[in-house]
Amino acid sequence: MPTTVHDFDWPDRVVVGTVGVPGQRTFYLQARAGKQLISISMEKLQADQLAEKIDEILDQLMTIDGNPFHIPPNTPLELVDNDDLETVEEQFRAGVMSLGWDPTTAQVVIEAYPLEEVDEDDDGLLEDEDDADDADAAEVLRVRMPVGTARAFAKRTREVVGAGRPICVICGEPIDDDGHTCALPDA
Repeated sequence: MPTTVHDFDWPDRVVVGTVGVPGQRTFYLQARAGKQLISISMEKLQADQLAEKIDEILDQLMTIDGNPFHIPPNTPLELVDNDDLETVEEQFRAGVMSLGWDPTTAQVVIEAYPLEEVDEDDDGLLEDEDDADDADAAEVLRVRMPVGTARAFAKRTREVVGAGRPICVICGEPIDDDGHTCALPDA
């Protein structure tokens, strides 16, 4: 089957946000261009790494001698987006993600591919899904962001990731609302 590509070349909005309470949040990457809106779920670690790597790319570009691109060192205030996610209808759960730079358009490019599901048979053995006749068509989300939007995206994503449960200073594990018992390693 052909690959379905959800392309956002100059999105009106691209953000990471969550649904749920800390400790039970689901993270979403959401992009909108006009009436086209897509939401894909992702792991908290994926969101964190995405923000970190976007900033790394932009910081590296700033250090290149003769760089023809204006890369903002900080988030432009006019691009700050603290609004909630729009209506969330999950298209797919992100598996492999890639990040790149397109010098022809001066844009950061994110690609996200669906997490491949693997079924287990009754014996707990993994079954190969290559023979499935009713398999869904492969999908990919491709978002291209100008550098200012990329800085704003990374900043917001770090804030969303950091807004979870507080971390215990002793064991480094999250502290739940109903308390916490440290799981210290045996001495």
